[in-house]
Amino acid sequence: MSEENYAKVSDVMTASIKTIDATATVAEAIQMMRETGVSSLVTERRDESDEFGLVVVSDIARDVISKNRAPERVNVYEIMTKPVLTLPVEMKIRYGVRLLVQFGLSRALVVDGHRIPVGIVSLRDMVLRHSED
Repeated sequence: MSEENYAKVSDVMTASIKTIDATATVAEAIQMMRETGVSSLVTERRDESDEFGLVVVSDIARDVISKNRAPERVNVYEIMTKPVLTLPVEMKIRYGVRLLVQFGLSRALVVDGHRIPVGIVSLRDMVLRHSED
């Protein structure tokens, strides 16, 4: 039986992760997103028993701008998603797509075997790559 080649989450993820402290303001998050050209920021775990968080542009739009809240008076922890869905680097793309669709998410944090973040993968990137295979 031959071993089938398959695309993994690590093949399509964006390897650069930008992080922000959960206590930072949304105004600071927006500034960091502008400067780095990203649309999502990871919040670090406080300790080994904590989980990662994720704040994305849509969180800011939904929970701050559309509600006419002042970005400099809202903290990231108030609007971020935590815990964030994590996918292992070796996961097949089709399973990553299934998970994101099941939970209605547009992206996930990619982690290695030690739960260390190594990238972010979007549903868009996985769908476009899967259709190539």
